[in-house]
Amino acid sequence: QVQLVESGGGLVQPGGSLRLSCAASGFTFSNYVLNWYRQAPGKERELVAAITSRGGVTNYADSVKGRFTISRDNAKRTAYLQMNSLKPEDTAIYYCNTNLPNNNYWGQGTQVTVSS
Repeated sequence: QVQLVESGGGLVQPGGSLRLSCAASGFTFSNYVLNWYRQAPGKERELVAAITSRGGVTNYADSVKGRFTISRDNAKRTAYLQMNSLKPEDTAIYYCNTNLPNNNYWGQGTQVTVSS
């Protein structure tokens, strides 16, 4: 059974940092791209960052470039999203995602709130 479990969200002040984790199970984690998406209230879900199967290539939304870093540890079957210089507009539920041959899988999400 494929599972993606996010953790690490919370309340942080503007300018602060958080590190999100996505623990994967039920599939060969090291074979697949891993994505982080987010969805803010009243907005569509958007792709924040992506990393290739072995971590060699990463991509970011323009809104987070230079502030967020995606990484993965295939031995631990875990992906990360380091978020620095957080802004109120980063407030959203953050989801990890992977697209396998049989289906597109999502975690349950973790809430990130940036507020003073």
